[in-house]
Amino acid sequence: MTVNWITRAKRLSALPPYVFARLDELKAKAREQGLDLIDLGMGNPDGSTPQPIIDSAIAAMSVPQNHGYPPFEGTANFRRAITDWYKLRYGVELAPSSEALPLIGSKEGLSHLALAYLDPGDTVLVPSPAYPAHFRGPALAGAQIYPVTLKAENNWLIDLSSIPEDVARKAKMIYFNYPNNPTTATAPREFFEEIVSWAKHYEIMLVHDLAYAEIAFDGYQPTSLLEIQGAKEIGVEFHTMSKTYNMAGWRVGFVVGNSDIIQGLRTLKTNLDYGIFSVIQTAAETALKLPQSYVDIVIERYKQRRDFLMTGLGELGWNFPASQATMYLWVPCSVGMNSTDFALNLLQKTGVVVTPGGAFGEAGDGYVRVSLIADLPRLQEALDRLKKAGISYHN
Repeated sequence: MTVNWITRAKRLSALPPYVFARLDELKAKAREQGLDLIDLGMGNPDGSTPQPIIDSAIAAMSVPQNHGYPPFEGTANFRRAITDWYKLRYGVELAPSSEALPLIGSKEGLSHLALAYLDPGDTVLVPSPAYPAHFRGPALAGAQIYPVTLKAENNWLIDLSSIPEDVARKAKMIYFNYPNNPTTATAPREFFEEIVSWAKHYEIMLVHDLAYAEIAFDGYQPTSLLEIQGAKEIGVEFHTMSKTYNMAGWRVGFVVGNSDIIQGLRTLKTNLDYGIFSVIQTAAETALKLPQSYVDIVIERYKQRRDFLMTGLGELGWNFPASQATMYLWVPCSVGMNSTDFALNLLQKTGVVVTPGGAFGEAGDGYVRVSLIADLPRLQEALDRLKKAGISYHN
């Protein structure tokens, strides 16, 4: 019996293969062939979750009430921890009852926000390159995505003046992300002030992804959108525990900002999920209360790896700006190679896995993203393999 009458929804069929799922397939084939892979592809932190967080979760497991359904809006203690953290970190006052919402990781919230606020045919502005959830969520919602090209010569900042007047007037929301994944770019406070003023003028919702704000180097301090006067009237900001506290597998994050926007997302989520296991919320609450010294350990780990790999790649001919934040390097491909060919060539010849920049949007082609998720001996092995295979930068 054939079941070819079972067809996927057009919204799903229209999506290209998810880059990290495709990379997993290629990695599996390479391992079958006996290759020892050095995986610098996905931004999957390799450090352990701090012990106080683990201990907090273990203790919470023994509380019977934690094994029932959690509140749809998250536990009151976790929401209070989120708003206290924002006050301490950014000087931003938030109401825990209405301006903070726990999420099953920020990716979930970013995608579901599109479903909550975009109807088929609505216009949404999304940078290119961008974190895939920024354009896949709107695509699933049936929105018309207008890509805003980011350029190296503009330090990968959004050039608001490049957006046509007619597009800006019909756009409903804009996604953006600084410190930026994948380009590692950072934005000055003046940029945030500019985009708030611009969005108010055109009546566009601001959706800022602040996933990498705590991983910053060389004295740089990232800006929160909500620090800017008037931003909370028109926008929300997403955060995750994954990178800062090595909690990627715990799946916990949050969104803060405009209470009406958050209420819309909450309404959607009440129809899709039952929230985060209360034990995990207790652990996340503990994480946000940890001393800065725990975060400093993570920052120093990535800084050492950044400096080490920058030096090694420099010896192989690469010369590009050092990242001021995030856990990545944004590395140009040799002239004449697109990002997919470069990444596949690297995988096949050396067993080193990186992410092709084209997976983040057309404007990302010509670059690969390198995740700083291996220790120094493994990074040295990766550099040795590149040198042995004759892979270097050629302009």
